[in-house]
Amino acid sequence: MAGYVGRQGRKPKPTALKLLTGNPGKRAINEDEPKPKAKMPACPEQLQGEARKEWHRMGKKLHALGLVTEIDKAALTVYCQAWGRWAEAEVNLQKYGPVIFSKAGIPIQSPYMSIANRALELMMKALVEFGMSPSSRSRVKVDKPEEVDEFEQLMKAGRA
Repeated sequence: MAGYVGRQGRKPKPTALKLLTGNPGKRAINEDEPKPKAKMPACPEQLQGEARKEWHRMGKKLHALGLVTEIDKAALTVYCQAWGRWAEAEVNLQKYGPVIFSKAGIPIQSPYMSIANRALELMMKALVEFGMSPSSRSRVKVDKPEEVDEFEQLMKAGRA
């Protein structure tokens, strides 16, 4: 039977990350896990400014490691949008400070502090999904790229 099988307990690690870490727990690999094509999805039009820049910056890196697929658009969008909101909030915190004053002259926390903190929470959750936090990355192993022999490439190109 196809479909999602719910369970309680710790959220399972995606197979791609499990394989990159060498499956340290030696748990069975889900052979029936969907295997979407490793392809960088198109950047959503809704992402603008810093969020859009982050999509292209991190997307290239994740794609090169084989950690982003054609169906990861929503998850990567969440990360990038949170990044963009955090960046904008930080600019405003630097401009106005973490404490502002009400009309009555009472000091209150800047609303940008709440925006920045919430964006950081969302970013950290998304970072772990893609193995982008220091602790999750420390468990990921990637194949080293092959050394490129330029002479051999030229010889192959000449034979084509």
